Amino acid sequence: MKEQFLSLIENHQGLIHKVCNMYCSSREDREDLFQDIVLQLWRSYPSFRGGSKVTTWMYRVALNNAITRVRKESRAGRFAELGPEAFMVPAVEGDSGEEMAAMYRAIQRLSQVDRALTLLYLEDCSYREMAEVLGISESNVGVKLNRIKGQLRTLVSIEE
Repeated sequence: MKEQFLSLIENHQGLIHKVCNMYCSSREDREDLFQDIVLQLWRSYPSFRGGSKVTTWMYRVALNNAITRVRKESRAGRFAELGPEAFMVPAVEGDSGEEMAAMYRAIQRLSQVDRALTLLYLEDCSYREMAEVLGISESNVGVKLNRIKGQLRTLVSIEE
């Protein structure tokens, strides 16, 4: 079981790093959160029955852990807001660096749950997968995504 788990972490560590980058700004905080997430994954691994994709399960554990930790730590002010390095998406041809920076700043202003939904959307997860990870209905995913898109359009246009 240990070897299977280590292989799983090795194969999907990028997923955990993305969540850490989304919710932490300093290298130390990202490393701490990464360890916390891996520990929680290890604790829950024996009860994972394969009812969903392994990445869906990992996102759910990682995001729940990150959001819980940020809520606790935000009272102490240790975690900073989302930095532009969180998404590290290469610019699409025709996009300027300033347009991408404006989008990152807009994403920073979203709530923690909306940032999680944005990450899953950018990862091309299906509505079903997003619903499973966040524990909401598929129709709620659609409603939230439409609201988030509107918020981002407004936030980006305010900056311009």
